[in-house]
Amino acid sequence: MAQWTSAVGAAQLARLLNSQQERPAGPGTRRPPAYRALADGIRLLVLEGRVPVAARLPAERELALSLSVSRTTVAAAYEALRAEGFLESRRGAGSWTAVPAGNPLPARGLEPLPPETLGSMIDLGCAALPAPEPWLTRAVQGALEELPPYAHTHGDYPAGLPALRQTLADRYSARGIPTMPEQIMVTTGAMGAIDAICHLFAGRGERIAVESPSYANILQLMREAGARLVPVAMAEGLAGWDMDRWRQVLRDAAPRVAYVVADFHNPTGALADEDQRRQLVDAARSAGTVLVVDETMSELHLDEGFERPRPVCGFDPAGSTVITVGSASKAFWAGMRIGWVRAAPDVIRSLVAARAYADLGTPVLEQLAVNWLLSTGGWEQAVDVRRDQARENRDALVGALRRELPDWEFDVPRGGLTLWVRTGGLSGSRLAEVGERVGVRVPSGPRFGVDGAFEGYVRLPFTVGGAVADEAAARLAAAARLVRSGASGGAEGPRTFVA
Repeated sequence: MAQWTSAVGAAQLARLLNSQQERPAGPGTRRPPAYRALADGIRLLVLEGRVPVAARLPAERELALSLSVSRTTVAAAYEALRAEGFLESRRGAGSWTAVPAGNPLPARGLEPLPPETLGSMIDLGCAALPAPEPWLTRAVQGALEELPPYAHTHGDYPAGLPALRQTLADRYSARGIPTMPEQIMVTTGAMGAIDAICHLFAGRGERIAVESPSYANILQLMREAGARLVPVAMAEGLAGWDMDRWRQVLRDAAPRVAYVVADFHNPTGALADEDQRRQLVDAARSAGTVLVVDETMSELHLDEGFERPRPVCGFDPAGSTVITVGSASKAFWAGMRIGWVRAAPDVIRSLVAARAYADLGTPVLEQLAVNWLLSTGGWEQAVDVRRDQARENRDALVGALRRELPDWEFDVPRGGLTLWVRTGGLSGSRLAEVGERVGVRVPSGPRFGVDGAFEGYVRLPFTVGGAVADEAAARLAAAARLVRSGASGGAEGPRTFVA
């Protein structure tokens, strides 16, 4: 019986390999043999999770043709990978990817590190901050006080608790977007909301237009749902959305769904202005595309005097085009797995009906906690603290990067939780790999793209500040030196940091 569970075609693997930027060779620098460069490229793809473990690789002859190299080169690369534990083979079954014994399986998304590893590793993979206290404790206590009447029921509320649906509807109405509770469904986080929307509107093989770059975990969710992703390039820096490109893609590709993060975009931090929002809604309406708008970062504006633009759904008064997704996880705490969908009542009814075959409902106690926060003023106080913390972390990280890595380029966003950094020509995948060895975990740019784009970038979140931000930048600089030198071993080990 074959040991592989999926397959990677020769053309697909060639595209992924060709997306890896090579570091220019300096004077006197010897390039590795072709077979070694190929083996290293495949190994990086496996370590990054961009080629799954237990994926069958193409036959040697097929890959040689796609890469325009000799079959001997591919055969030698495969043999090197087998010797290192990254490839297994069996006569008649082919060759499939693996990881050496003792190595962790590569993450396909951006899962946080286990708490026990945080003493030696600085985690810049997860864009989430610790819970704001005392508001988390107060919210849970308030929820416990409200719980007894619900405990006498079956506890299943597929659309969400009526009280929380009303509170969320009132908040939209207060922003000038008249909303009824029938237009709200409470979900298990924003990921649960988008998963439900994708299953309702974009079946296997359907096209979904996505920003390029976009949020890595959502891209992976859509891939695993069988969607065909259609990337739409973002403009440079913080300029955000290129409306000519969006109109062309929506017109020519006719995607069933488009997914955008209009408020402090993850990962770039860009903010769509009101004209961009209006044009995007008009283009989606003309194309018959459902526009899914992720608002999870919308309250994390960090600069003084900032005025929030009108929500994207405010440019869709009929409610026929825009579906809005919100969440408590970014603005409050990632451990508070409460999200919501705002859409037309018929869309909400369809989502609720489909939920019977998914998770049935969202935990009651957490819904009560969020409702307590939103209805008592605790939410605003907690988010103010969150903004102050994120602002201080942003400024500390920016200062540390400019000192330690002056050739790295980035624009400082006015909000959100992430910095999108061009790494001075270095491979983001190699920086991520070497960073693990020097004690800093960072996601590389290709995680946020489609088919290997953004190899020259990394995403850095505003999750550390002060001396930890200084140490994180120092470790990134150490990783960059190792990547530039072409070192393959851990010449510089992690330094222990005591908070």
